[in-house]
Amino acid sequence: MKKLIRFALAGGLGFVVDASVLAVLLHLTPLGPFIARLIAIALAMATTWAFNRTFTFDRSGRSLAAEGFRYGSVGVTAALVNYALYSALLLSLPALQPLVAMVLATAASMFFSFFGYSRFVFREKAE
Repeated sequence: MKKLIRFALAGGLGFVVDASVLAVLLHLTPLGPFIARLIAIALAMATTWAFNRTFTFDRSGRSLAAEGFRYGSVGVTAALVNYALYSALLLSLPALQPLVAMVLATAASMFFSFFGYSRFVFREKAE
């Protein structure tokens, strides 16, 4: 249960970074919602990696490079799912605010992320 709570905290932290960066980029730059979201996702992913590696999951026993590759694989896949949902929402519902689309897409992709990180990245290496 502690792991799930810490994962939720990491996700909450990533969400704050994602939403903050998206809002700042939309407000202060000429970047559109699609490019701004790519930057926001990348920064949020780096934030959650640092938190999850430090506080959420035990070490896997794999090398740092192997663990990092696995984390990146799951993270990029989850980000692609998140971004695809976000884009689909904005394209199918043009009046929808980008931040609302981000919240919905992030919530949907969270389940994929937890499963991938707990089962594929940070699960102890089989002997």
